Amino acid sequence: MLRFDYPSAADAALVARSISVEAGQLDDDRSTVDVDRTGATVGVEVAAADQIALRAGLNSWLRYVSVAEQVAGCEAERGP
Repeated sequence: MLRFDYPSAADAALVARSISVEAGQLDDDRSTVDVDRTGATVGVEVAAADQIALRAGLNSWLRYVSVAEQVAGCEAERGP
């Protein structure tokens, strides 16, 4: 599970709405994703049939989150 903590719940809601649109459309028989939001935190859970599909899924969803953050003008707080 990937978790992204934003400065406000409004920022998190914007990013979650932006990437949730893709969730059902990109699922296939090798990987699926679930996007959720609690307060100022967005969670992205990628499940995959094998390591290659998992790596591809994680790379894709990290890219989607990054693009949504850039467009929204907010960035998740990154830990050490």
